[in-house]
Amino acid sequence: MTSKIGKDRFWEECGLIAVWNHGEAANLAYLGLYAQQHRGQEGAGVVTLDTGGGAPGLHVQRGLGLVSDVFQGFDFSRLPGRNAIGHVRYSTAGTGALANVQPMHAEISLGRIAVAHNGNLINAESLRHELIKGGAIFASNSDTEIFLHLLARAPRKVMNSSSLFVEALITALGKVRGAYSLLLLCEDRLFAVRDPNGFRPLSIGTLNGALLVASETCAFDLVGAKYLRDVSPGEIVEVSGDSELKSYFPFGVSHYSPCIFEFIYFARPDSNVFGRNVYAVRKQMGRELACEHPASADYVIAVPDSGTTAALGYAAQSGIPYEQGLIRNHYVGRTFIEPRQSIRDFGVRVKLNPNPELLKGKSVVVVDDSIVRGTTCKKLVKMLRAAGARELHLRVSAPPTRGPCFYGIDTPRKEDLIAARLSVSEIAAHLGVDSLGYLSIEGLYRAVEATPVLAPGGPDGSGISGGRFCDACFSGRYPIGTPADFGKRQTELF
Repeated sequence: MTSKIGKDRFWEECGLIAVWNHGEAANLAYLGLYAQQHRGQEGAGVVTLDTGGGAPGLHVQRGLGLVSDVFQGFDFSRLPGRNAIGHVRYSTAGTGALANVQPMHAEISLGRIAVAHNGNLINAESLRHELIKGGAIFASNSDTEIFLHLLARAPRKVMNSSSLFVEALITALGKVRGAYSLLLLCEDRLFAVRDPNGFRPLSIGTLNGALLVASETCAFDLVGAKYLRDVSPGEIVEVSGDSELKSYFPFGVSHYSPCIFEFIYFARPDSNVFGRNVYAVRKQMGRELACEHPASADYVIAVPDSGTTAALGYAAQSGIPYEQGLIRNHYVGRTFIEPRQSIRDFGVRVKLNPNPELLKGKSVVVVDDSIVRGTTCKKLVKMLRAAGARELHLRVSAPPTRGPCFYGIDTPRKEDLIAARLSVSEIAAHLGVDSLGYLSIEGLYRAVEATPVLAPGGPDGSGISGGRFCDACFSGRYPIGTPADFGKRQTELF
């Protein structure tokens, strides 16, 4: 039977890439997606725009699975043009069907357009109902298709053709509520957009006169591009001609609230998101965790790979040696074929295996980034005990997760979150560990603010230093509300 690895984790959201004005736009987009594969492993796609005489129009390659699967043996000459956008996906809204794989594309009155989106619209259900009532036909159940319909139906007053699309885009964006980092490729321009709260990251880079946009800067590193700046919260960046940039801020100043979980788990450690280096932030989280929850132990080990950097910080602060007590199989994807004969804890063991020679008779600090349902963690504790560990002190480099996310992360319902049902001491007893310590929200903010801001957040040089992040899954403070505020029924939050 086929199973899915990682059920007891927050799923990644999506990853975006755009390339403007480069002779190998499709190839660069493919590589940019490859670098961001961790952000989504259900589907991938690239759309190019060819304005030359060969085969003008949009050209599409999309499919289910990893980037390497979708483009295995692919002839990139089938994606001509100097401009491209791409997307890797995990379904935060919509199912894993091919119809929901992005970028999505259509021909509307404004011309041919392709759209890729990272985030989640909290008023998607009401918008979809309104559009269908008005005659719209949907081919998918993804939030992203809503943008296409809103663009197609946006009333336009300006007759200057160069301003029509901008006007329609502003009108469409004015109707949506939620988290969105957005790429739109039309016949003569590229648009990169972040919602006014800046929930999801989006960065701009340059490469030999070409312009790139990506969810994470690790995509720039792979292709040798230079990071330029972030797209600011609430900013619409218009790219045209020879990579000429224009900026629009149609919605004024909002409360910046970028997702703090990007630092905890989602982003790659070598990326810079929201102006800070992820590796540096995670290591500082481990240091703060060691200060808040010290332990006497022989070793510090990590739950790889997401807990590794914080474990290094914990070891550095505590003076306890860091060792590899859990070995990860890096050749395991999200799905695998289980043997018919039952194997104890197979789903965890196929991915992680304890090192008995190191653990036998030892007291160990185990560092992980988060606990969601607790099912995987409980199995992991049993494996470590079976490997001979004498004491297990579990340390988590994030606060207890007590509520779902509605802004682009696929999280369980509140009743499925272990920290929403049990106290810390009850969770420790349930998991079978000798002690359990979570990083506090205050410690989390200390770790982020202690990390230097490496780059400006916008064209005016202002970053988000000192601004509050979105920590709703820990605190219950939802910056822009929930789907329940727009008529969608939800379970109790906090």
